[in-house]
Amino acid sequence: MEELTTYQSDQSVSTTGEKPFSASAIKGHFFSIWPYRLVRILLAGIFLWSGVTKLMDPKSFAVIIEAYGLIPESWVMPAAVILPALEAIAALGLLMDIEGSLAVVSGLLVMFMAILGYGIRMGFDVDCGCFGPDDPEGKAFHGLRPAFYRDIVMMAGVFYLYFWRYCRSVSPVRLRILFKHKSGKES
Repeated sequence: MEELTTYQSDQSVSTTGEKPFSASAIKGHFFSIWPYRLVRILLAGIFLWSGVTKLMDPKSFAVIIEAYGLIPESWVMPAAVILPALEAIAALGLLMDIEGSLAVVSGLLVMFMAILGYGIRMGFDVDCGCFGPDDPEGKAFHGLRPAFYRDIVMMAGVFYLYFWRYCRSVSPVRLRILFKHKSGKES
């Protein structure tokens, strides 16, 4: 009776001769262009949304920055404009896979995680400020820990993108290539 019971996954074979859940099939899907694009677009979308919503009301974001007490009061308003602008620009760069944009996103994530870690350590009961004022995520999951965990997941996405580029020997687009004339000369 045991001879008659076999698992479907053992019998099914793909057109390449591999089992659908074999290590080489999973590796093929993991390193295809589609997961890379999906992770890149998701990260870019999150950073673009975050930057734009904070830019729409920089005064409210400045109040959140001031609550952490990490920078002098005279720097709060410039930071409330520069940080979201940097997020939005890095997001657009990541969306177009421009060189350096992933480094900026990873740097911002490290900074945000350090600030959130500081807030958790100090026992602050404040909105993380991640998606600006009136953040539905901040209202639903009040506290800094959920934002810290979300940043860890986004950092895993950053590591995946770097790992994918390394394994596939792919480089992002250089910005100066985008501005070349049809004649081949740089502007």
